[in-house]
Amino acid sequence: MRAAVRDASLLGQFLLELAVYASAGYWGLTVASGLAGQWLAGLGAPGLLILAWALFGSPRAPFPLRGHVRAGFEIAWFGAGAAALGAAGQLPLAVGLAAARLADAVLLHVTADTPTLEGHS
Repeated sequence: MRAAVRDASLLGQFLLELAVYASAGYWGLTVASGLAGQWLAGLGAPGLLILAWALFGSPRAPFPLRGHVRAGFEIAWFGAGAAALGAAGQLPLAVGLAAARLADAVLLHVTADTPTLEGHS
C-alpha cells in the first residue's frame, strides 16, 4: 500500500510540474502586450523553468541537488508557478497550486524509503 501511495504521489508531482509550466505560460500571456510580446513571454517563462528543472531538478539532471539545497530549489521552483498565477490575478489557483504541492511533498516524505531500526538495540 505504501508503494502505491508513493507512486500516486510521484504522479501528482509530475502533474504539478506540468501545472507550473502552464502557470508560467499563462502569466507570460497576460503580462505582455502585443502578440509578439505575448509569444515571447508565454514561451520564455516556461522555457526558463524547463531549463532550471532539466539542469538541477530532474532525476537525470547533470547538476543534481541534494538535501536542503534541493528543498530550497523545489520551494523556489514550485513557488514560481504559484507566484506566476498570483501575478496573473489568479490568487485562488495560486493558493491551490501551493497547497497541492505541499500536500504532495508531505506524502513523498512520509512514504520515502527510510531505514528501520528493526533488529537493532
